[in-house]
Amino acid sequence: MTEPIISVRDLRREFVVRSPAGRLRRTRTVVAAVDGLSFDLEAGSAVGYIGANGAGKSTTIKMLTGILVPTAGTVRTCGLEPIRRRRELARQIGVVFGQRSQLWWDLPLRESFRTLAAIHRLPTASWPARRDELVERLDLGSFMDTPVRQLSLGQRIRGEIAAALLHSPPLLILDEPTIGLDVLSKERLRVFLAEQRALHGTTLLLTTHDMDDVQRLTERIIVVDHGRCVYDGTLTGLVARVGAERVMAVDLAEPVTSLGEISGTRTVAVESDGLRHRLAFAPERTTAGAILEALGRRAQVRDLAIEEPDIEDVVRRLYLSQTRTPRSPSP
Repeated sequence: MTEPIISVRDLRREFVVRSPAGRLRRTRTVVAAVDGLSFDLEAGSAVGYIGANGAGKSTTIKMLTGILVPTAGTVRTCGLEPIRRRRELARQIGVVFGQRSQLWWDLPLRESFRTLAAIHRLPTASWPARRDELVERLDLGSFMDTPVRQLSLGQRIRGEIAAALLHSPPLLILDEPTIGLDVLSKERLRVFLAEQRALHGTTLLLTTHDMDDVQRLTERIIVVDHGRCVYDGTLTGLVARVGAERVMAVDLAEPVTSLGEISGTRTVAVESDGLRHRLAFAPERTTAGAILEALGRRAQVRDLAIEEPDIEDVVRRLYLSQTRTPRSPSP
């Protein structure tokens, strides 16, 4: 059986927080940022690692990459112990922190790539071809000779991702890579990352607050709360677990004030003087096909669209459910 590209068992990381307790004393509190976390990632998979601020996402990433030492538990990344073999691991992974740079601020992007190739000891005969591929797919050509400090945020992030992939690592870890980017830049990055998985089999671990990233790029999600895993599975499974609803927006040929009661649905809104109706429904109770069939007996449907649940709302519901029941990882 193939070894997982990431394997985490009972991982824990504690921090000591000191706060004033009078003029001469300070209290010492031990806080667990990561608390008994266990999961595996298979090679070639794409996993979203999500949670609220302070849930333990960035702390986990730092232990996976050898930046932080675990307080307890074990972690193996690309078959290596991150702390003991950090230098060797650096050649196997690419990491992008959205608010930190691995590029040289005063050097042109082209020279940053040349320096990184030397650091990774990439063969002179082969690495320029990889650089050219990344330049073309990320559309970097127009600013390769521009100092990094003069690049826009979108240009710099594209350069960061190219830098992280220059040595063709089997694992790419992205920590909030699209933070602060405009819609066009985000879409360009999503298309590129999907292409990299298809072309090179790159494993993707993504932490983000942008739920469109999760929907578009990942096939599995791990949700953490206070350093513990509270869900591990598919997005569809999470939506079903918390009872989130889909919405069918229906445009009618003629205005209708009310469609009456349709089994398994509830009316969210009636818009455009009765021409558009929005019906919410739970996927486990009925289907879009059954609703459309019922609608066809009452009005002529001109067009329709299905709106998936808002992922932030789904995660919020999951957190609320955790406050009502003891925390335990999903099977």
